Amino acid sequence: MGNYFVYITTNPKKTTIYIGVTNDLHTRLLQHFENRGQPKTFAGRYYCYKLIYYERHTTIQTAIEREKEIKKWSRAKKANLIASFNPHWTFLNREVIS
Repeated sequence: MGNYFVYITTNPKKTTIYIGVTNDLHTRLLQHFENRGQPKTFAGRYYCYKLIYYERHTTIQTAIEREKEIKKWSRAKKANLIASFNPHWTFLNREVIS
């Protein structure tokens, strides 16, 4: 049984979101933090290193399918998904990294 995550990060002002998939959420969040401000990646360019949403999947295939699905949604639908899990868009990095 796998341990895969679809996750959403935002910048400190919560104006831009990034959706990704990983099998190691802790390490991936550290990578986003280390890449902040780096123009070579979307998440880095827009400082998207603050975790606001995640969901666990048992296979990489279902995680990738879900990531693709969410990426197609409107901003409003994505915001509703985040709010259903995290109503105040609280930064969850410490919850995951600790």
